[in-house]
Amino acid sequence: MSSKDPLHGVTLEALLTVLVDQIGWDGLAQKININCFKNDPSIKSSLKFLRKTPWAREKVEALYISTL
Repeated sequence: MSSKDPLHGVTLEALLTVLVDQIGWDGLAQKININCFKNDPSIKSSLKFLRKTPWAREKVEALYISTL
């Protein structure tokens, strides 16, 4: 992994926290249609889902990169 990778050194939790701070859970749910952002969202429950769901994690990572 090169240091030019915008995700280099960024944990999934840190990335998710930035997105929630910037666009909120409603914004996340509108951009990425997954239940963990729509129904009683929390960092902990979202991390659990994203860690075992590669396609959803890829969408969150792509959204994070696009907001940088």
